[in-house]
Amino acid sequence: MRILGVDPGIAIVGFGLIEQRGSEQRAVQYGSIQTEAGLPVPKRLRQIFESMQYLLEKYQPDEMAVEKLYFNRNVTNAFVVGQARGVIVLAAELAQVPVFEYTPMQVKQAVTGWGGAEKRQMQEMIRLLLSLPEIPKPDDVADALGVAITHANSQSFTRILGGADR
Repeated sequence: MRILGVDPGIAIVGFGLIEQRGSEQRAVQYGSIQTEAGLPVPKRLRQIFESMQYLLEKYQPDEMAVEKLYFNRNVTNAFVVGQARGVIVLAAELAQVPVFEYTPMQVKQAVTGWGGAEKRQMQEMIRLLLSLPEIPKPDDVADALGVAITHANSQSFTRILGGADR
């Protein structure tokens, strides 16, 4: 199974494609989509959308896992990031790739075993779990890989329990 994890943003969208075979997970590709700060929001959204379409077409993931948005301060930024998340989900829908979402706490819990893990702990666990030579940069890329790992582990758990296929 191939899972594309995504950490949505307007300036940086982290993505990480992992492949799961049995209990083994490996990183296939990871990186970021970056948009220029001075561009109008519609142009940035188009760039994100077209880049996601390209990734979905090139790597043919079976499922996509996206981090749920969580903002406690900047409402304006939350709206713009929500728009970016919308075009990401739309690209997946058009490619007929099922989308699942996970909160940051769920990702921390799944990757480190503790929902209050620090960012550095998360990044190191992601590096170890996927046998990467170094922690992926920027942080958004490691976050996206964490979301993919979370989904892979939750799907394995569902299959073990005999849950319904999606």
